[in-house]
Amino acid sequence: MIQADFDPEYVFSHHTATPEKLRQYEAIHASAKHLARVILECVPQSSDRSSALRLLREASMMACAAIALDGRLK
Repeated sequence: MIQADFDPEYVFSHHTATPEKLRQYEAIHASAKHLARVILECVPQSSDRSSALRLLREASMMACAAIALDGRLK
């Protein structure tokens, strides 16, 4: 990432959630909850299951961040 592609003032400021963004967040969260339940029910307790859940959490958080920032970093 080139420094010109990242504006800390934009990224690290409050971004108001519109009704459409709230719907998008809920869709992401509902899907992640469903997949988490499937992983917990079907995958044996192991470091792989822990990694899968951690990565699912990260993916959900990054997807919501992209929505909040309208897909941009400046």
